[in-house]
Amino acid sequence: MVESKSEFRVVGLLSGTSVDGIDVAVAAFHADEDELTLTPLGYRELDYPEQLRRDILAALPPAGCSAEQLTKLDTRIGQAFADAAATVIDEIADGRADLVASLGQTVFHWVEEGRVEGTLQLGQPAWIAERTGLPVVADLRVRDVAAGGHGAPLASTLDALWLRAEAEREGKPVAALNIGGIANLTVVRPDGSVLAYDTGPGNALLDIAAAEVTGGAQHSDVDGALAARGTVRDDLLSRLLADPYYSQVPPKSTGKEYFHAAYLRQAVEGLPEIDGPDLLATLTELTAATVAAECERHGVSTVVASGGGLRNPALMTALGARVTVVPSDDKGLPSDGKEAYLTALLGWLTWNGLPANVPSATGAAGARLLGAITPGAGPLLPPTPHPRPVTRLRVTPPDTP
Repeated sequence: MVESKSEFRVVGLLSGTSVDGIDVAVAAFHADEDELTLTPLGYRELDYPEQLRRDILAALPPAGCSAEQLTKLDTRIGQAFADAAATVIDEIADGRADLVASLGQTVFHWVEEGRVEGTLQLGQPAWIAERTGLPVVADLRVRDVAAGGHGAPLASTLDALWLRAEAEREGKPVAALNIGGIANLTVVRPDGSVLAYDTGPGNALLDIAAAEVTGGAQHSDVDGALAARGTVRDDLLSRLLADPYYSQVPPKSTGKEYFHAAYLRQAVEGLPEIDGPDLLATLTELTAATVAAECERHGVSTVVASGGGLRNPALMTALGARVTVVPSDDKGLPSDGKEAYLTALLGWLTWNGLPANVPSATGAAGARLLGAITPGAGPLLPPTPHPRPVTRLRVTPPDTP
């Protein structure tokens, strides 16, 4: 049967490049012709076990990582995701869900000469299926990569459907911005065309600098307090802005395998000593300046923003001086949970036989079904593919007709 009339609940799971926890959301979906309604039922951010978090960070580039380490991390992350999914299904969904979708934990994104050759997300889905009894859609990026795409930013899938009506109504481009470890921008034009890509570091360099400045006492610049005490160092900022990534033509993607601790150390080499607050102020300005430059390039004056970066007042002040920032909460999607709801959407699309990438955003050769499905406790019974493409997404609060 076609899943078009009844509510279908999907649990979305991921951990971002900041490795600051496991994001879990439960969404109810209802399809009517070419419009899909998403009802956010609830969101949680659950902490990684501290030792697991340390082990993930220790395995990220430029550090080396053995097959033994990867195997253990794949299992332990899968178990942590399984516990997170089970906890949230009980707490938010009254024990009832139909499907789990997992974007996993990215540990490496292999880019050579602007082309993505591979990408690796850990968090073995069999543990999630075993713990919850539900089928799991996972490994969602690789098919897009195999089709010549970047496997990112998959946020473009949600943004393109969600913002299309607004772009048509406004008669000008509208954009969505997510600031995680890496910042990504989706531009939706009135004609429905979409462009999306990673603009550069979001919190990635800020988190590294905060940990170094505080001797490991902080994982991030809490409340932007360090940056607020500092002054932007123009010599360092100019050096950072000269990075060739910013001049590359999209589609493009990047990650912590590029913007890492060694990158930051090399950037400050040979410059007069830079104190901690000045370093954080400069890196905050870097994120704001690179995001705003891309908005200006596309004629975007307002962005619908989400991600952990919204919790940094110093960053929001720097960005807000250049572009109007509207939290996605104001439009019905919790800013902290938006990517988890995105993951749920990707799972729904795959389960219903619909492509889940936007080729103009990722650079893939065409629309593709994404992911691999791990069966749950019962027979694997996906519905008959939805009879027509979904072109619009409506977000409605619970109990709204």
